[in-house]
Amino acid sequence: MSEGYPDYMRESIKKVEKTRPERIDKTPERMDPDEADEVLNNFHPDYRPEGKKEIQIGPSEGRKAPNEVNELLEAHSLIDPSDIDLSQIDHDVDILIIGGGGAGTVAALSAVEEGIKPEDILIATKLRHGDSNSMMAQGGMQVADREDDSPVKHYLDAIGGGHFTNAPELVKALTKDAPKILKWHEELGMMYDREEDGNFVELPGGGTSRYRLHSAGDYTGMELMRVLRDEARNLDIPVLEFTPAVELLKDSKGQIAGAVLMNLETNEYYVVRAKSTIMATGGFGRLHIQSYPTTNHYGATADGLVMGYRAGVPIRDLDSVQYHPTGAAHPDQIVGLLVTEKVRSLGAQPVNADGELFVNPLEPRDIEAAALIRECYGNGNGVKTPTGMKGVWLDSPLIEEKKGEGTIEESLPAMVRLYERFGIDMTEEPILVFPTLHYQNGGLVINPDGSTPVKGLFAGGEVEGGVHGKNRLMGNSLLDYNVFGRRAGINAASHAKKASLGDLTLDHVSKYEQQLDEAGIETDRKAPMLLPEYRGEKVLERHLDVKVTL
Repeated sequence: MSEGYPDYMRESIKKVEKTRPERIDKTPERMDPDEADEVLNNFHPDYRPEGKKEIQIGPSEGRKAPNEVNELLEAHSLIDPSDIDLSQIDHDVDILIIGGGGAGTVAALSAVEEGIKPEDILIATKLRHGDSNSMMAQGGMQVADREDDSPVKHYLDAIGGGHFTNAPELVKALTKDAPKILKWHEELGMMYDREEDGNFVELPGGGTSRYRLHSAGDYTGMELMRVLRDEARNLDIPVLEFTPAVELLKDSKGQIAGAVLMNLETNEYYVVRAKSTIMATGGFGRLHIQSYPTTNHYGATADGLVMGYRAGVPIRDLDSVQYHPTGAAHPDQIVGLLVTEKVRSLGAQPVNADGELFVNPLEPRDIEAAALIRECYGNGNGVKTPTGMKGVWLDSPLIEEKKGEGTIEESLPAMVRLYERFGIDMTEEPILVFPTLHYQNGGLVINPDGSTPVKGLFAGGEVEGGVHGKNRLMGNSLLDYNVFGRRAGINAASHAKKASLGDLTLDHVSKYEQQLDEAGIETDRKAPMLLPEYRGEKVLERHLDVKVTL
């Protein structure tokens, strides 16, 4: 045994090892609808009514959102419109892209393909180009490209996984475009895993009916972002790093006409006028919804939601948050980091402190997460860590027994190295996991072409909602940002070619401030947040005091 676990945890590991031979070919049946509803209603964080409230102002007034999101939607702007000189244009472009992750980069490449010159595009990003959840994605991308599969079957899986609350026309676009996205990636040089005969390695995912997950080891997002970013650099598409947008601009015709940016190093404001603007700011994972740890990158603070909402774009499905079933629960230094679903796709099983397999390893993510929480806090069969957090074992050595020695090192090199740093060999010992905040299921309302209801503004990636409904299936996030980043880029280019802008204005910000006053909302909060706060009283504890509804 390694030095990574205290003695009392090793006693539980012995039970896992003892039951392994009888579990190796055992897979519990998927939950029937009644049991799934029971576990979700009683144990999933989304079903705690005190965790969310109705939005009091704006285009989606009355819709519910997490308390942490409400605090930003019902906050003052970072800027006073009277302080910004809109007559001084710092950048005048055809297309402004807010966000330099996967969706933003795909949008830029697609706009160039549509005839927009690279120098007429500007990517403004909060951190460095590529610093995003897109870079951190591990598992892979779903594409229906086998003879026994089809976009229709992919569509049905995604709709069912989203509890039939998705926007059907968006899911149709997602699944229909998937094969052409895969072909495009190949042309760019993306290195997906392949069999010896040259065919793609394809794996199952939670809630899917076919093997259609395409991966590059367990660093798919990093490999894909490398390829996309290199292509953008080869085209000399301008990028402003460490310069997030703080407010959208409108013109006298009511169109979105660019944004106000802020240089994080100098605190200077820049005025960018743009014929088309694309919102690609990602999600809200760093808000730590309901105090959960998170897999998200440092800049995921809901900026796009705040700016788009103030400008009049409705939101949808924000009452649903994805908690990935398997976040690291031990050691303390990596709590909340992602343990990719690919570990379960390869054959690892979630088992309790006594080594009992208590749930199908590939339930849809919300059901799987709720089942893990139930096992720890409802049934009392979790393993407590030295810091007081509870988790269940993910029996990773089972992968080697099922698929042969060396499979983990070959298929999960990033995971192996993560745990090696702390004296844990996941090829020989199980790893402890517990759900972690992972994905923003909802977001800004978009049309299938990537446009929003407000003219001149487009959106792609995690900032938009409707594609996944109330629950996203594994492998559909990388696909989402490619499909809708591409559609947003194409249609933003088309719009820019014929757009005519009026005088720039920030009147919508002033009107939003007036709505705050009329609703009696008294607060000193300002938004967008830009960067999360981890100092002083606001620092989050590393372990959870999980609250469940019983």
